This record gives sequence, structure tokens and C-alpha cells, in this order.
Amino acid sequence: MNESRGDYTALLFDEGHSGDAAVLDRLRRDPAVVFVDRLEQQRDTLRTLVPAPDPDVLDETPVWAYYSWRRTVVRLLGPAAFRLLRLDRNRNKVTAPEQERLRDVTVGIVGLSVGHAVALALTLEGACGGLRLADFDTLELSNLNRVPGTVLDLGVNKAVVAARRIAEIDPYVTVTLWEDGLDVESVAEFLDGTDVVIDECDSLDVKVSLRREARRRGLPVLMATSDRGLLDVERFDLEPDRPIFHGVIGDVDVESLAGLGARDKIPLVLRILDATQLSATMAASLVEVDETISTWPQLGGEVLLGGAEVAAAVRRIVLGQPLASGRCRMDLDGHLDALTDPPRSHDLPEAPADRAAAAASSDAVDAVVNAAARAPSGGNVQPWAIAADEEGLTISLAPTHTTAMDVGYRGSCVAIGAALHNARIAASAAGLLGAVTVRDGDLGLPVATMTFGSGNDRELTDRYEHMLDRTTNRRPGVPRPLDDTQVGLLSDAASREGARLCLVTDRDDIATIGAILAESDRIRFLTPTLHREMIGELRWPLLDSVETGIDVRALELDSAELSTLALLRRPDVMERLGAQDAGQALGKSTADRVASSSAIAAVAIPGSTLRDYVRGGQATECVWICAQALGLAVQPISPVFLYGVESAELEQLSPRYAAPLERLRKELFDVVGAKGGEALALVLRLSHAPGPSVRSERLADRVRRRIS
Repeated sequence: MNESRGDYTALLFDEGHSGDAAVLDRLRRDPAVVFVDRLEQQRDTLRTLVPAPDPDVLDETPVWAYYSWRRTVVRLLGPAAFRLLRLDRNRNKVTAPEQERLRDVTVGIVGLSVGHAVALALTLEGACGGLRLADFDTLELSNLNRVPGTVLDLGVNKAVVAARRIAEIDPYVTVTLWEDGLDVESVAEFLDGTDVVIDECDSLDVKVSLRREARRRGLPVLMATSDRGLLDVERFDLEPDRPIFHGVIGDVDVESLAGLGARDKIPLVLRILDATQLSATMAASLVEVDETISTWPQLGGEVLLGGAEVAAAVRRIVLGQPLASGRCRMDLDGHLDALTDPPRSHDLPEAPADRAAAAASSDAVDAVVNAAARAPSGGNVQPWAIAADEEGLTISLAPTHTTAMDVGYRGSCVAIGAALHNARIAASAAGLLGAVTVRDGDLGLPVATMTFGSGNDRELTDRYEHMLDRTTNRRPGVPRPLDDTQVGLLSDAASREGARLCLVTDRDDIATIGAILAESDRIRFLTPTLHREMIGELRWPLLDSVETGIDVRALELDSAELSTLALLRRPDVMERLGAQDAGQALGKSTADRVASSSAIAAVAIPGSTLRDYVRGGQATECVWICAQALGLAVQPISPVFLYGVESAELEQLSPRYAAPLERLRKELFDVVGAKGGEALALVLRLSHAPGPSVRSERLADRVRRRIS
């Protein structure tokens, strides 16, 4: 083991200590020593990190690092600040807590040709806090086809060359050298304090001894060979009885392996590497060893690939991620032979012409049925069955058309109420308005019926054209205040249907609601069931039918948001964010749109029975139609917790986030001013915005006209 660390590690000095200050003064007086001070640039960049570093990190004492082999002194951030800034771009490939775990790991590397690339990759990624490097050989010109050294390093021990490179990247990594390499006797000492072992040496006796001692200590052993990107993993930490080299070489005598020449090693090497899996160029080259070439060939790019493979495997081991014993090949040539064209993205087609007029029919009963079918529903699932004949119309709930957020079918009941309100408007306009009842049907689910008569309600009839025009508009708006007349008409619309309108116009309160709804959206993304259903609602024109679900064009996303949606659709991405309890940006679109609103309208109902929610659906549709008649854009927003009345329901909805959902529910009820005993049928965003790009279509097969 090398004791003269100053020739391969940086010497660190704190100018605040008198002894260190004296050494620095001597170095400054030496004209051959160069001082480099870019500390302020480092601090400036440190201050820009998100999230902002803690004050104790920002105020950490800097150091001067002296690199004797370069005759250069560099001023650097202290260890915590240095590591935070240097590894910031690792996030979130490697999270901050994961980086802390990796910092406590010491990796031993035997053989510093391929091993240099491994040490370099581990250092760059911050995948360890300590390295033990062993190699007896010095760098030669013929090594520079694969070892990332320079001609200035010729004649220097390979372990020293690697250690210097590490120190110039991160002087805080602890490096210990064995410049005499390892033999059978020194393997045990080398492994003391080592957590993961990397074997890149050529000596078969050392390879075998290293594995036997690692197995005895329960240490994993990794090996990368450059041909076809072979990575070999032996998890002796998990399998203490596993045979070395996976049993492919049997029980060999270590002493017989010492001193074997390159050609004598080939039979064992072929058993270790599996001759049938070697590339044709490597197999042909082995035949020529000691004839036309001196030893087996290696390419620099393939060696660097091996370093990347090993670094990835070390991360998995340390972080407790799945990594079995065995081997795999990451064959670059094989992948390059298999190049294919990437899938092409499809531009969304232009939105179709408005189909509102199609809802108007010369047949009065058909007009009523079509009006009911035009009602809004969560995710446009259309959770109803509508049947009509000359006597009347029935709207019943279809339990199969529901989602997890539709707790207790409460959201479906709101949709049934909205459909009933539309039917009443159309019946009034056609002079068919008659008695309306809401009763309990099968399974206790409400059924709404309307008997056709000869009635006409002026207020309902006046809403007919506006009802046909009603649509969801998710465009960002202009937060222009509502006037007193608009506020009064909206409130009257809710009370006319037996509900109360909680209208929020204060900008601070709207911002609070935006934060609540944004966090609800984040939870929806991070809860697997809710995420799956949310993504399942989306419809892509040219690929999907748009008769149900939400046409992605109706989301009113810009090109950047639409591109990001491709990432947000992936459950593995959400799983990764969920593991970190991250994803603050997932609710940003909602928060931005709420911030652009003129008001937030919550329709409150005096009770929480299913019939109450049907009443709330009628009131919601009435408010929505009124708002559009006043020139306002309307977007319904259903927070995850909206229909979860009981704590147990929120627990079932999202076990991990039940407590936050309950808190968010209370906060929303408080800020909108809901009263005790009230429930919220729906939350509407009201704004001044251009018309929507597209309106949702409807399925015909859930509507039935009976012929008498």
C-alpha cells in the first residue's frame, strides 16, 4: 500500500488555520506554482440551485487544493457545497438521498486498464466516497488506446495515474493505492473496509483468490470485459455458497495459475468468457496471440462502456435495487446492426366544425333525448342509460361506466342531474314539460324520470340555445373581474335548483385554490389507479374514437405541454416520481389556469345522499349554462377528494395520500366557504377566454328511443 499520498491526492488547506496559511504562503512565493481562484463563480452557481442550498452549505469554509504533480493550487468550495454542486446534474437519475448513501461506499478495483474507466465512471457519478486501487504496472504508450491517461503519464504507475485523475475531478474522494498490485497473500488486506469489489486484472490466480476471499466476506464482485460489452456479476453478499465464476471453471488450484503466459491463459479465459459468445473478431484474434499479435485486443470505446456498466451495477447494489448474479452483454455492434426508424409522431388533425346544431331535431322527443345526452360527465364517461318513448324519458345510472374517483357513484349522480336538467330545458322548449321525479332504483341508485306533458317554463325555454352551446373550455383566460350583475345571476341559477353557489373572486383565495387543486392533480398522477384511469380517458384523434373520453385537443395544451404529456402518460415515470414524493410540476398546468380565472365557483348542496348529488348536478348545469350565456369560459375541475366524503373512502382512493387528501378537502371547503352539512357537487373555473378548440362528442348506444 502506498503511503506517500501527496503524489496522487490533492493536499487540502484551510487558510483560516495558521499552519495551512503558512504552507500556502510558501507556495505563493514559489514562482513555479500556479494559483487558480474561481471560487466566486462556483458560489454564484451554487446559489442558483433548486431547491436553494441550506445556509450552512452556502457559508461553508472553502479550501485550497494543491496538486503537486501539476504544481497548481485551486480554490474550491468546501466538501458539502462541492459535492452538492458537482453532482447536482445527477438529479433525479440519482436522487439526493441516494447520493448520500453512495457517498458512504468504498469500492476496490484491481487492475487499472479497464479499471481506470471504472474508477472514472464511479467518480463522475459520485457512486462512491472511497476507492482502493491496485495495479503494479506503469503506463506505456501501447496502453493509451484504452486507458484515459496522457503522454504526460508515461512511466507512471497506472493506479497513480487513475488516482490523479480522480483527485482532479473530486479531491474529496478518499483514494488508497496498492502500487505493487495484489498477490494471493495481499488480497485479504485489500478487501478490509471494501464494500464492492471490481476485478479487472489479468492474473488468474489473483482473480480466483479475490473471489474466494470476497465470498468469505460476503462481498459482491463485478467484472467487465470489453468484448461485446460483457458484464459479470457475482452476488456473494446474497449467495454465500455461490461457486466462483458461476462454476464454469470448477475447483482450480490457485498455485497452478500463477505465472501463466498469455497463450496459456486462453483455455481458462475461454471458459470464463464462454467461447461461443465471443465476437468473431475477438475469437479470431485469440487464435493469433503470440503469432501476429502480442495479446488479446481491446478498444477504448468498449472499455469506457465497461466502466459505465460497472458504475450502473454498483449503484444498484448499494441502493438495494434488483441485480442478480449472472452476466449480460451490451453489444454495441449488435445494436448498431439492428437500427430502425423511430416511430413518427402524428400531428393532431384540425378540430371538426361545431356539431351543436346536430342536437336540434325536428322530432320533439328526439330533441329531448339528444339534449340529455349532451350533459357533461367526469372524463366524458357518460355514465347513464337514457330511454324515451312518447310517454316520457328515463335516465338511469350505468354502474359499469365509473372510475375510482367516482366514489359511491356521487360523480355519476351529478352527471345524471345535469342530463335531467338538459332534458327539462329541451322538453320546455318543445312544449313537452311534465312531472319530474327522482327515485331509488336497483341497488339504491337513483333513476330520474320525466313524464311528457304540455308544459312550458319560460326560464327553462330561454336556456335552450345556450344549453346546446354549453361546452368545456380549458383555455387559459384573462382574470377580468365579474360584475355584480353576473355574480347575482350565477348565484340565482344555483339557488333556483336548490343549491348554493360558493363564488370565490378574491385573488389570494383563487391562488390558494390553485395550490390545492395543483396538489390534488399531483396526487392523482402519483396514485397508480388514478393515473391509469386519467390517462385512459384521453383520446388521440386518428388513433382513437372520440365519442367517449377527452379529446386531447380539448386540453388546450401548447406544443411543449403536449410533448411533456408523452412522459406523463408513462406509469414507470410516475412510479419514479412517487418513490421520491416529487412531481411538484405535475399540477402546474392546473395552477396556471386557475390563476388565469376570473372566479372559482363551487356548487354546494345541502346533504350528501345520492339524490342530493342529482340535485347538485342540475344546479351545476344551470350555473354552467348561465355562465356561458354571460360570455364566460367554463372548465369543470374535479379534485381527487371531491366525492370522498369519509376518511375510509379517501384511504381506499389513495392509500398513500389519504391524509393529505383529507387536509386538502378541508382547505378547499374552508376557502370556498362551504357550510357544515354541505357537500360540493362540482368546482367550476370561470374565466374570460377565446372559444375552445374542440367540444366533446357523445355515444349513441347509451340512448334508446322506444317506439310504442
